Amino acid sequence: MRILAIVNGEYGRRHVTNIQTHGPAEWQLHTWEAPAFYPPVIDYPEDYLPPDLPAAELVLSFAEHKGVAELLPDVAEMVGATAVLAPIDNEAWLPRGLARQLHGWLAQIGVACATPKPLCSLTEHDYGVARRKRVPYDNPLIAGFARYFGQPRLQIAVDEETRVVTAVTIHRDAVCGCARHVAAGLIGVSADDAAEKAGLLHHHYPCLASMGIDPDFNDTLMHVSGNVLKDEVAQAVRPYRRITYISPGKRSET
Repeated sequence: MRILAIVNGEYGRRHVTNIQTHGPAEWQLHTWEAPAFYPPVIDYPEDYLPPDLPAAELVLSFAEHKGVAELLPDVAEMVGATAVLAPIDNEAWLPRGLARQLHGWLAQIGVACATPKPLCSLTEHDYGVARRKRVPYDNPLIAGFARYFGQPRLQIAVDEETRVVTAVTIHRDAVCGCARHVAAGLIGVSADDAAEKAGLLHHHYPCLASMGIDPDFNDTLMHVSGNVLKDEVAQAVRPYRRITYISPGKRSET
């Protein structure tokens, strides 16, 4: 798969590094360092595009400015892409109204689009956009990417006698690499504590999603991202957890 990643800050660069390090060897990944500043309204997109870009089937927009979203239809046409993945880890970078417009612009030129919020909600068939709301999609390129990067999917081995985590296999990493970081820190942790430990490790990575309250979740996207990983770990170790039930004592009659 030929991929063009658009970056203009640390957020995108971390994603690209993780994809280059752990993505399939047959992927051809190129990066465009987009401008960092744009006017409120972009009248002439060509003024902010390079003379040429390498051909690509899938465009990944990891930019940290909403102006880049306005360039994506032109970028897709320039490189011959048929799919665009434009995650929302910070609504300042891709506001929901602009995301809706982007879907429309790309649909007009026959380009598929996915805008997962946050990025680590992406699976091979759908993605999150709000609390208890997911959007299905059907595109082999985006799904091919999501087979390796998106909503973390882990397989956790636990010693049945000690109930301690002995190994963690990454079936799908977060694009930023956070799931690998968490997996390494879970070795030797009790199944009872694994989910909470995962949350702490996620927080210390740190996640690059927004720390402002997002109205679609009434929570920070960083917290949403952390819960995605905690829930995955909790599900994986559930058969090994020891649940203690406390029965209320009887009141003394004396």
